[in-house]
Amino acid sequence: MRPFLLKGHDRPLTQVKFNREGDLLISCGKNTTPCVWWSDDGKRLGTFEGHTGAVWSCDMTWDSDRLVTASADQSVRVWDMQTGETMYTWKMGEPCRAINLSVGEKLLAYTTDAFMGTSPMVHVVKFDHDSSQMSAKPVMQMIAPKGRITRVYWTDMNRSMVTSHDGGFMRKWDTETGQQILEKQVHEDAIQDMQLSPDGSYVVTASLDKTAKLIDLEDFSELKVYKTGRFVQSAAISPAYDHVLLGGGQDASQVTTTAAKAGGFEARFFHKIYQEEFGQVRGHFGPINTVAFSPDGKSFVTGGEDGYVRLHHMGPGEILKATEGLQ
Repeated sequence: MRPFLLKGHDRPLTQVKFNREGDLLISCGKNTTPCVWWSDDGKRLGTFEGHTGAVWSCDMTWDSDRLVTASADQSVRVWDMQTGETMYTWKMGEPCRAINLSVGEKLLAYTTDAFMGTSPMVHVVKFDHDSSQMSAKPVMQMIAPKGRITRVYWTDMNRSMVTSHDGGFMRKWDTETGQQILEKQVHEDAIQDMQLSPDGSYVVTASLDKTAKLIDLEDFSELKVYKTGRFVQSAAISPAYDHVLLGGGQDASQVTTTAAKAGGFEARFFHKIYQEEFGQVRGHFGPINTVAFSPDGKSFVTGGEDGYVRLHHMGPGEILKATEGLQ
């Protein structure tokens, strides 16, 4: 399982994401320029130039025709995936962080951080492939309690929205009224990442309290806990196997004084049901900030503080070998 090493960023990675078919991979980082790659051989297709700050997160349309990005330059942009041109820009007064398209792609949710006296907020705007049909006026805005919003997802066929926060909190919002309908502290420290399960009924959360958890979206009950002993920056659920992938490691400020093995910079595989670690993949020279599985579950990608994206393809024998000890 020799990885493809993708070098398109000279600063830390913030998010990696496959499109629906799994043939394209988007990488975002703190260097202002998202990149698109072929996922089979790691060749770079192009870059999206226009942001002037770190790009924190992204999402793609169902047909991979449009890319949306949220940036610290206080803007959200819609890009043409084929040409790399900016199709529309929402300009805000605060840094933008998390972003997610609704089911049906008629609405877009993005979050802004607390800034200059303003509160963290979730903004909902109309989305359309035709940029002339989009408007800067929000359909809805939801003010969150104190604490950065790290991820946002539409759930229950757009009837509700789920957000993760600093402080370990998760919150559910009614998308008809904009009211908060559920709040629960599921971690003891900040939730750095949250990713949906394939069926959308639960999520995996990654936290600085050195654990990752499976959380039921109905009542935020805790289903499983994966303990690592290191900060967990990102977590993903395999769509094909009972695997959970975790990435993280020692704090980035301590990297220069820490050996690679001692820093815990490996991608770590846990069995989703038994909660046992069964494998590690080394390679990064600093904390892993983001991880993702391909839609078929046969590939995974990691993005690190070292600025590298590592793309791994697993053959049938490797998957069988990884799981045979847990049968």
